[in-house]
Order: sequence, then structure tokens, then C-alpha cells
Amino acid sequence: MKNTTVLISGASIAGPALAYWLDRAGCTVTVVEKAPGPRPGGQAVDFKGTTHLTVLERMGILDEVRRRQTGGHDQTVVDASGKALTVIPGEFTGGELEIHRGDLAEILHARTRGCEYVFGDSVTSLTDTGDGVHVTFDRGAPRTFDLVVGADGIHSTVRRLVFGPESDHVRHLGHYYALASLDGPTGDAVMYNEPGRMVAVGGPKATAFFVFASEPLTYDRYSAEEQKSLLLNAYRGGGWRIPEVLAGVHDVYLDSISRVEVEHYSRGRVVLLGDSAYGNTLGGFGTGLAVVGAYVLAGELAAANGDHREAFARYEEKFRPYAKVSKSGNAGPFLAPRTRAGIRARNQLFRTGPLLRSMLWMTDRFATRIDLEDYPDLVGASSSTGAPEAPPSTM
Repeated sequence: MKNTTVLISGASIAGPALAYWLDRAGCTVTVVEKAPGPRPGGQAVDFKGTTHLTVLERMGILDEVRRRQTGGHDQTVVDASGKALTVIPGEFTGGELEIHRGDLAEILHARTRGCEYVFGDSVTSLTDTGDGVHVTFDRGAPRTFDLVVGADGIHSTVRRLVFGPESDHVRHLGHYYALASLDGPTGDAVMYNEPGRMVAVGGPKATAFFVFASEPLTYDRYSAEEQKSLLLNAYRGGGWRIPEVLAGVHDVYLDSISRVEVEHYSRGRVVLLGDSAYGNTLGGFGTGLAVVGAYVLAGELAAANGDHREAFARYEEKFRPYAKVSKSGNAGPFLAPRTRAGIRARNQLFRTGPLLRSMLWMTDRFATRIDLEDYPDLVGASSSTGAPEAPPSTM
């Protein structure tokens, strides 16, 4: 197979998932990540339907993911006095199989021990020479790779360098979200709304989870202090337990609810994967799309014997219809309706059994709307039982 040296930017979920398959195909894989190491903890992510679970099984990690699953959580919606209004079932927020992002990342890193991980560094330029991609880094020496994959999220550096500024490809959807830790116990999983604001504690996403309506904000995404300040300002004057919750928040991560829209997934020897190509914040399919997309991209590269032009075209042809689910939906107005009438209508949804079951059925249908190929160069005879697990990483 040609084009066997591959740089992947991003070591969260999509990047290590692709590294796993490319390593099996005989590639030499380097993963570069701006963070100083694998990120522990984080919000819960989920998988749903046979397509997601089949890919996990073929990777040989389905049993381990099941062992570490959170089990899902029902969440009670309350009013300002703490009175229960409705219950959001765990199957709605947590899919079929829910796991903390950090635990999933740890599982993937442990099974890509044959790959090179470079933490604490990032790509600064990419030059496609026709025969390869010359890459410069913020800290490391320049290197040349056959192929480069941007698996570095909605704010992808690779996409910006190759496809143009973020403003051309990322559309703000009118809300922001924040994840935070809290001092002391949180109690039961509860959620409270005011027009344009939602706060949840003890729930499936994080110890404290916030969603609020806002026009685009300007801030340093790497400044924890700025993010916490924006969060505190957004919730000033709030009722219920909001002042108490805000007094105890720390380790705040804040970002916009946005949707990625790119005309093509690849350009020359560079290709996008996961949220960098088809992200929709809190859309409910991001992790599944990342893992399935990694399988399809690696499979097409193996099937084309490394011919990136053919493989990238087939990856996009097969995957774009499946990834269309990320082009619809906006979690912001659902989680933090801007009016009291909107809050009441959202709550009513969870009291209406047939409508809720219909939504869950549609979710499962979207999650399975792709025909998975076996890609024998990747999974061989193990496709029906799952690929054998590699020994744990010592990185």
C-alpha cells in the first residue's frame, strides 16, 4: 500500500479511532495534539444502533466500553421552587451505550500503542507538494507526510490552514454551552430553565452543565478565566439554585453551539474527519459519526491501496449522506428555549409517550443509515466477532 505515512491532528476520539485502523492497515501513524496529554473525564458521549456498535465490535473494544458505561441517567426538570415538572429519560440523553469521553479516549489510546503520539504541539502550516505534505509545528521540527488528516474538532486548525478561515465553515446557532465541575455533592440529576438559560447538575453531561442563548462572543478559547467570567455574566440574576451553583463552579469549559459546513471533505492530500468536517455541537451523533467515519476512511484507503484521490472521493461519497444528520437540528433552542411557552412545550414532549417514542425511533434510524463494508484489509475474518484487542498502552 502506498501513502503510508500519515499525520493525524487531534487525539480526542476521531483521531485515535482512525489511528487504530490505519495501524492495522500497515501505515506509520503520527498523532499530534495541542493538549499536554490525553484528556481525562469530560462529558458523557454515547452510541446508538447497530452501526455504531458494529464498528466498536470490529475494533475489539465493545466489551470494554460496556464495562465502563455510565448506565445512563434520568433527569428531572424542576421549576424555581424545586418542584418536578417532567422527567427526561436516560435513553433520550444517553443513547444505547453511554461512556465518559475521557474513558473512551483512554481505551482508544491503549489500543494504538504502535502509533506515535506528540502531545503539547500543534500544526502551524501545511504545504501540499504533490508528492507529500510538508508540515511545520509550533514546537517540533518540520516533517513531511504522505497524507494529513484533520481530526481536530469544530475549531480545526487543519481545516483553517487548508480550506480557509473558520468563519467560512462554522455557523453559530445562537447558543453557548459550558461544562464545569462543582465543589461538594450535587445530589439528584436535575435541570432548570429560565427563558434563554438552562442549568443542570448531577446529570449525564458533566457535574454542572449550562446552555444559554447569546450572539457570537469574542474571547480567548484557551483562557479558563475568560470562559468562567462569561458564564457568570450570562447567569447573573438567575433563580432556583443558580447563585449557589455559580459560587461552586471551577474547571469551566465554554464553547458555542455551532454547525460545520464544508463543500468537500478533502483537498489534495489533506482530509477532514469527525467534527472538523461534520460537527454539530450537542447534536447527539458526534462521537458515533467520528468512530464510523474513521472506519470508512481507513477502509477506503486500504481498498484503494493508498490511492488518496480514489479513497477520499469514495469516503465522501459513502459518508456524506450518513453525516447529513449533523446538518439538521439545533440543541440550543431545545435545551434553552428563549420563551416560557417554549419551555412548557419542550417539557410537554417528555409527557407524551408516543411522540417521545417516535423521536427515539427516528434517532435510531439516523444512526444506522449506512451500509458498512467489511473492508477485509482491516478486519479480515474477524468482522463478525470483533478484532482482537491490542495489549494496553504504556504511554
